[in-house]
Amino acid sequence: MSVQSVLFDVPGPRAARRSLVIGLIGTAILLGVLGVIVYGLRAQLTAQMWAPFLSADTWRYYIYPGVFMTLQAALLSVVLATVLGFVLGMGRLSHVKVISWVTAVFVEFFRSVPVLMMMVFAYNVFLFTFRLPGDLLPILGVVVGLTLYNACVMAELIRSGVHSLPKGQREAGLAIGLSPGQTMRSILVPQAVTAMLPSLVAQLVVILKDTALGYLITYPDLIRSMQNLSAVKGNLVTSFIVAALIFIVINYSLTVVARWLERKVAGRRAGPGAAALPNLAVNPDPDKEMYVGVRP
Repeated sequence: MSVQSVLFDVPGPRAARRSLVIGLIGTAILLGVLGVIVYGLRAQLTAQMWAPFLSADTWRYYIYPGVFMTLQAALLSVVLATVLGFVLGMGRLSHVKVISWVTAVFVEFFRSVPVLMMMVFAYNVFLFTFRLPGDLLPILGVVVGLTLYNACVMAELIRSGVHSLPKGQREAGLAIGLSPGQTMRSILVPQAVTAMLPSLVAQLVVILKDTALGYLITYPDLIRSMQNLSAVKGNLVTSFIVAALIFIVINYSLTVVARWLERKVAGRRAGPGAAALPNLAVNPDPDKEMYVGVRP
């Protein structure tokens, strides 16, 4: 009996060979393009260009401060965006039409505006309206821009999580005497946050990457630090390659955490005995006695 996939039939020998040939050709093309790029940048990839990264001063005065400032802006933005996103999410789910409408306008507006535009706008507001010192302006611009955008995204995640729950959850809360607001706060929102937790954690990757936009408003993040290093050492390409590798390591770590949370949440929702349920023997005739156990 042939084995079939859920979405399509398992490819036969000819289709498998064709897929293998296409894959090999595609890989060869990609390697060729990569080779052309490396050859064109050969003057920027010499040992002399990599040498500054073997110095402790490079890491002490450029890389470590840049990573710290990047993580600082990301952490502040995550905390503020999480709090504001929860408030906006509750506002979107409010039964008071005015609150729901105002929150919806706020969320849709800041979801549509580019993050960089919000950073620049916040930078100039703090500069010309509040007359704040110049050393505070970059981080405030970055944090405000990231907070407004990602809070709106998180609010939509919470709202979609609540709407994805079975209607029986709401009806059960109302049946035991809870008000609509109490049902939302005590039953629906906790389940929605638990269900959307992997997506919320994955949003941290977006926040961390978007901190690089602060480079354009002079925020001393990792990208700015690497540009300063390349201005001194003349190794722009290698500096940005190292910055990219650092971002990949940090973002991959966050992705691993998101996957771990997803598996943990899925296992908790399934329950400890869910895995054994498919193996339970079923008695086709309830009038006959049956040994209760697992199938051999």
